[in-house]
Amino acid sequence: MKESPITRRGHHPGPAVCTLATAAMLACGAATAQTQVVKPPLAQYWMDVATISMAGMDDMPDMGALGGLMGGITGMPGMGGVSFGATRGMMPGRWLDLAVRSQRKPAGLEAVQTIPPGQAMGPSLTLLPVKAQAERQRQGGGSVDEVPEQPKGRILFYWGCSDTVRPGQPRILDFAKAGVEDYGKFMMGRATRDTGAKAIPGHAIWPNEIHRQKVPPQASLSGQHALTGDGLPASLQFTIGQQQDFMPKLALVSQGGGSAATQLSWQGLSTAQAYFLNAMSGSDNAGATEMVIWSSSEVPEPGWGLMDYASNANVAKWLKEKVLLPADRTNCAIPAGIFAKAEGAMLRGIAYGHELNLAHPPRPTDKRIAWEPEWAAKIRVKSLSMVMLGEEAASASSGQMPRSSSDEPAPADSGSKPPAGIPGLPDVGKALKGLFGG
Repeated sequence: MKESPITRRGHHPGPAVCTLATAAMLACGAATAQTQVVKPPLAQYWMDVATISMAGMDDMPDMGALGGLMGGITGMPGMGGVSFGATRGMMPGRWLDLAVRSQRKPAGLEAVQTIPPGQAMGPSLTLLPVKAQAERQRQGGGSVDEVPEQPKGRILFYWGCSDTVRPGQPRILDFAKAGVEDYGKFMMGRATRDTGAKAIPGHAIWPNEIHRQKVPPQASLSGQHALTGDGLPASLQFTIGQQQDFMPKLALVSQGGGSAATQLSWQGLSTAQAYFLNAMSGSDNAGATEMVIWSSSEVPEPGWGLMDYASNANVAKWLKEKVLLPADRTNCAIPAGIFAKAEGAMLRGIAYGHELNLAHPPRPTDKRIAWEPEWAAKIRVKSLSMVMLGEEAASASSGQMPRSSSDEPAPADSGSKPPAGIPGLPDVGKALKGLFGG
């Protein structure tokens, strides 16, 4: 009988073969052991914290009229007094958006959040469920796919902190030659998925239609917070420290401009991870619109998606890519002459705070144990500022409203058409003319 190659002398499976087989089995076992079962939290809580300032207008008692103008520019909610979404607007003050949901109460619940005495808003805040209703955006005009008449003019895009325009700049988009795809490519920039507080059905929110107390200027979030309500776990409580407290104002100061470089400076914020600045202007000459855009990024990045909260991971990534300015940076320069012909220029800046993510109980280090958190919480922090550059900055710093305010309505037919909008973007040119007077 012919001998099997396995039992034949010299062909016995040696140590190397056994070792490989054993390693494969161990690797398979290790991979299985490392797959941890993770279940969604029974309750999820969000807190968005914002400090917003506008040079020369932070201490004005009533910002209602300006709120309407700012709402037109940003296209954001929360522009008319205390309302949910104010953390995403540009109204000066300290703002909070709170939201909570529970798997046990998918239709929504009423919750009470106890707050520390330093918040100076009483012992607690009441979060109420969001009513299911049609989107307000549907009240708008035409279809989102509607393309306006081809405008005349161009967009000039500059970037980088520099006294002079750098070689290879600006990028120019000619309206007369550009298609819809060209607009998209020209304005493409970084952005992140929104993971913060939202006013959607199933969520309980503050502020709401009944409870909308204004956050005092001296308010502090530092201390113990706890949420109670039908469907919420009794363990939903946490402590906020200095890093997630309201950030100080980002006090942007500008000097120079016109044919000279605009020197920008600010006092560093101790809890800031990074900074980003951008500026834009709009002008209309015989019906031809010219928009100028500048950002502080070292690489071409207009920053439309960066004037908002960012995760710690994204901040670290964008710092590495030199899109953001580091935390120890307190100055920048806008190249000379790029806004010299502008009818008005607006500068915006953001300081990114530290995002805090909590969960209870903590994730087990032993991956064989399933993680079933009772609750999770996300707290996001930022400080925003807006400054008007050029001649308009002087009237703003004196506390006066720019002309074409609600007290001085524009005539029905001024004989000059506002700058045309850009498909897929807010009508920035028109908004700027309305703000600075056109």
